[in-house]
This record gives sequence, C-alpha cells and structure tokens, in this order.
Amino acid sequence: MRSYIRNGMLTNNIFFDFSGRFLPASFSDLLILPEMIFLKTILNERQIFLTIKRLAHQVLENHLDLSDTLIIGLQPRGLYLSDKIVEELKSNLPGKAVNYGILDITFYRDDVRREIKVPNKTDINFTIENKKVVLIDDVLYTGRTIRAALDALLDFGRPAKVELCVLIDRRFSRQLPIQPDYTGKVIDALISQKVKVLWKEKDEATEVVITE
Repeated sequence: MRSYIRNGMLTNNIFFDFSGRFLPASFSDLLILPEMIFLKTILNERQIFLTIKRLAHQVLENHLDLSDTLIIGLQPRGLYLSDKIVEELKSNLPGKAVNYGILDITFYRDDVRREIKVPNKTDINFTIENKKVVLIDDVLYTGRTIRAALDALLDFGRPAKVELCVLIDRRFSRQLPIQPDYTGKVIDALISQKVKVLWKEKDEATEVVITE
C-alpha cells in the first residue's frame, strides 16, 4: 500500500522494503523497520509523460515516416517505456504502421552463468536486414545490457543502423563504450546508488526514484 511521509521536507519521498513493495510511511515505521530503503523522486508521472512525448518526437525527426525503421523494446522493464513511445509514434502517424518488436537478452548476458535466469518472450516477426533499428530501454547503466541486445539483434539480420533510446542515462557508470542517441534525463548517480523506473502497470506508481 503506497503512502507518503506527511512531515515537511519528507512529503515527496517514499519507502520500499527489499522485495520492492511499498511500505506505510511514518516516523514510527522508520524506527521499527531498519530494513527500509530511502528513495528520492527524480521524475514524477507528469514529467515522465512529457519526456516520452519528447523522445517520440525526436525519433520522428530522424525517421520521418518510420518506413525503414523498426522499434524494439528490451525485456523486461524496457517494454513499459517502448509501449508508450510506440503509442505516441502512432498518434503522430495516423494510418501508418509502426514495426514494433520485443527482444529478450537473457542468454546473451555476460553474467548468465552466474545464476539461473528465467527467459522472457522475444517477439520479432520481421527481418531487420538493412533496416534502421531504435532500441528502447529504461535505464542505461554499465552498457552491458545493450551489448547483449546488440548480439541478440544480429540473430534477426544485419541492420543498416542501430540507435539507442533510454529514459535515464547514468553517464558516469559506464563499463563499455556505449552511448544513447535519445535520452530522457541524465543522472549523475554514485555507483552505490540505485535508479528505479516505476510504472503503474507493475509498481502502483509511475516515477523515477533514486536511493540516497
């Protein structure tokens, strides 16, 4: 159950337990629940809505009618963003088809042997050969997820060009030379901090939060 601290400067902050569930928030709870993680809101729902519209328009500036462009969302959490960007693209191109697929990278990750991974669904029912591809994910962090996505993508053909669209870019945490072409917001977070993109469809709220 989602709840906000009601006291002054803590009004816009929320709490989660380690399972990711919202916790009732009060100062008494803070005292008796030492496992709480304190989170600060970076983008609220309205800001995310406006950012998605901007990202969609930026994609359209470079791919006017999307005739040779494919939109591919990355499983699992990139799909919430890609679904919304595709909706916005369709609203700006009435009557035009938008080639949209989803890609699972589970077995292309470089840490796949460290623990048991449960694969998600891949749904790409078109060839990407000589097509322009826009990959969409929620957060760009080390770059390893995108590296895996590029490897997975080649199973479906050789694209003419691949671009990357992300809601959040943690630019000082990169481990591979990968940069986004379309960015919602750049966050200069410490390595010890975590950035979470929450969506109503799964998390009961739509916002971007960061641990202190």
